[in-house]
Amino acid sequence: MARSREPLPGRYPVTFGEVELLRDLDRPDGWMLIRDGVPQSYVDLTDPTYLDFSYTQLMAGVIDCLPEGPLDVVHIGGGACTIPRYISARRPGSRHIVVEPDAGLIQLVRDQLSLKSVPRLKVRVADGRAATADLRDDSADLFVLDAFTGATMPIELATLQYMTEIARVLRPSGTALINVADGKGLPFVKRVISTVSRVFPHAALLAEPGILRGRRFGNVVLVASPGDLPIETLTRKAAGGLTQARCVADEDLTRLVAGAAPIHDGDSVLAPVPPPGLFD
Repeated sequence: MARSREPLPGRYPVTFGEVELLRDLDRPDGWMLIRDGVPQSYVDLTDPTYLDFSYTQLMAGVIDCLPEGPLDVVHIGGGACTIPRYISARRPGSRHIVVEPDAGLIQLVRDQLSLKSVPRLKVRVADGRAATADLRDDSADLFVLDAFTGATMPIELATLQYMTEIARVLRPSGTALINVADGKGLPFVKRVISTVSRVFPHAALLAEPGILRGRRFGNVVLVASPGDLPIETLTRKAAGGLTQARCVADEDLTRLVAGAAPIHDGDSVLAPVPPPGLFD
């Protein structure tokens, strides 16, 4: 993939603070974006199918299970556009709408990380909920919700009202991928699963065993759809991938939630906080 110029590592001011751009010493074209000490995105500019973060590997496994062909995709949370790059490499002809409220971050990714090389990608600088409200009904095959403030998913993107909007935008055969982070006992994840399950007839959870058992803080990927999910295939892919994970669905998912209440707009929700030094 041709690039006009080499990225420059360093610290850059963006609209909401500052980010650091770091080169991967093991991969000459690998770059990481860090905000407030939290790794936010990783991209390999010559091989967009290389995914460094475990949760993006799990997301990619789900995407690879979808019917063949190009996809119409909505991404809430831009970062360095890792998943759009992956999908475009795997499924030429896919179309992307990326929603990111930080205009400065998007400009940095354009200037330093070859965003223009991703075909059929449109960026909307907007709040996630406002941008979703403007999307057409039944317009997306895949809806990727990967938005964080620091290491926490914004509560307003985890509510029943917002999940209903996601369902409206998805086609009947569409799939939602939701990245959530949590720690011991997964109390926040359980509430998000409860919320998602009130809207989508079919849902599953993908997580590394240590995170699922509450031994460490980390990312959990939720998969939801109006239609059936390929649970057996997802289970095999999760167990046999680079990131070995468990797939929890059906009765096992119901037991995991164990009566956790769904999240509504205006609810007081305790956001999970990573332990000190997690990202050092």
